[in-house]
Amino acid sequence: MTSEVAPARVEQPKLTRWILAGALVLALGGAIIFARGRKGTLGGTGAAPGDSATLARPIPVVVARATKRDVPVFLDGLGNAVPLVTVTVRPQVDGPLTSILFQEGQQVKKGDLLARIDPRPFAIQLHQAQAALARDQAQAKNARVNLARYTALHEQGLATQEQLDDQRATADQLAGTIKSDEAQIENAQLQLNYTEVRSPVEGVTGVRQVDQGNVVHASDANGIVVVTQLDPMAIVFTLPQDNLPQINREIAGGLQIEAYSRDGDRLLGRGKLNLVDNQVSLTTATIRLKGTVPNPDKALWPNEFVRARLLLATRAGVLSVPAPAVQRGPQGTFVYVVLPDQTAALRPVEVETVQDQWAVIAKGIQDGDQVVVEGQNQLKPGAKVALRSSVTGQARSTGAPGGGNDAPAAEQPTGTSKGKHGGAKP
Repeated sequence: MTSEVAPARVEQPKLTRWILAGALVLALGGAIIFARGRKGTLGGTGAAPGDSATLARPIPVVVARATKRDVPVFLDGLGNAVPLVTVTVRPQVDGPLTSILFQEGQQVKKGDLLARIDPRPFAIQLHQAQAALARDQAQAKNARVNLARYTALHEQGLATQEQLDDQRATADQLAGTIKSDEAQIENAQLQLNYTEVRSPVEGVTGVRQVDQGNVVHASDANGIVVVTQLDPMAIVFTLPQDNLPQINREIAGGLQIEAYSRDGDRLLGRGKLNLVDNQVSLTTATIRLKGTVPNPDKALWPNEFVRARLLLATRAGVLSVPAPAVQRGPQGTFVYVVLPDQTAALRPVEVETVQDQWAVIAKGIQDGDQVVVEGQNQLKPGAKVALRSSVTGQARSTGAPGGGNDAPAAEQPTGTSKGKHGGAKP
C-alpha cells in the first residue's frame, strides 16, 4: 500500500508548475498587445497631449479687437404696462337707454357720443324752468315800474317812506327770484345734456356693460362701458433697493426707460422716468418706479407683463471687449490675447462691469489688443492659433434689450448665445 500512494505525491508539483507557466505566458501576451495598442494610440511617437507637437498645431479661433467706445449702463427690472387713465363711463341721470352709439373695442376721442338716454322728461323740466323765468321777469318789471312811481310820489310827499321801502323790497325780491329761475334753467339744461353720454377721455372702449332698452341709473356700479387711454402708456416696475443711490444721483438730469416684451426679444417703446416711489417695500426690499412711454402703434397693452430697462448713464470712451472673451479661472478673470506671432497669451484682467454683450475692462489689456472670443477651451499659453473670423465691433440691431448698442457682429453665426440683460460682473 505504501508503494501505490507515493507516485501520486510526486506528480502533483509538476501539474502546478505547468499551470503557473501557462498563466505567465498569457500575462506576457496581454502586455504585448496592450503596449502595441498604446503605441498606436499615440501615433507611434509616444507624445503626450500638451507637448510641443500639440502646441505646434494651429487652433482655429474667433478674435475681436479691444477698443474704446461708449457703453450705456442699464438697470433691468420687471413690471407691467399700466394705462394713465381708465374711466368707467356711467350715466349721470336715470332713464331708458334709447341707443348705443359705439362698437366694442372702438377708438374714441374725448367728447365722442357713446349712448343716449331718453331726453323727453328733462326737456319738459327745462321748459317749465323757462316758463317760470318768463313769469318772474314780468313781475319784476312791474315791481320796478311801481318802485319808480312810489319814488316820485314820495318826493312830492304823497307816499310814505314805508310804502317806498316795501316797494323796493318787492322789486329786489323778484330780482332774486329771476336769478333762481336762471339757475333752474341751467340745471335743467345740464340734466338734458347728460342724456347724451360722451367719452370723457381719448382711448379704446371695452366690453359693453348694458344693452339698449334697459333703464340705467346714475348709481349703477358697472356703468355703460370702460374707456382706457392707451397712448401714452405708463410702465410700473421694480428695482432692488441697492440701486436707489445710483438712481438718486442721476435722476436730476432725467432718465430714460425702455420697455421690452416678456421674453426680452422685442422692443415695445422708449420713454422717460417720471417717479421713484417714496418708500421701499418691506417684503421684497425693492423700490417702485414709474415712467411714461409713447404708444402710438398700441404695442403696449394694459396690464401686460414687460421687462423694463432704466438707462442710468453712458460710460464714454471706456475700453471694452465682447463679453464672451472674458473667462473665469482659479486666479480670477482672464482673456486670451493673440500676439503678433499668432500665439495665444493669457492675460489676467479686471472687469469693471458687463453690459449686454460688452465687458468693460478696467486693466489688464491695451486698446487694440486682439482677444479670443471663441475657441478658448482649446487654448493654452503659447499655443498657435489660426484666425477663423474676426469680430468687427460694428453695431448690430437686435430685438434683445441693449441690442441697439455696439453688439459683436460676428457672434450670431457662431452660435454664441446673446446676453439679453447686462449689469452683472462675470
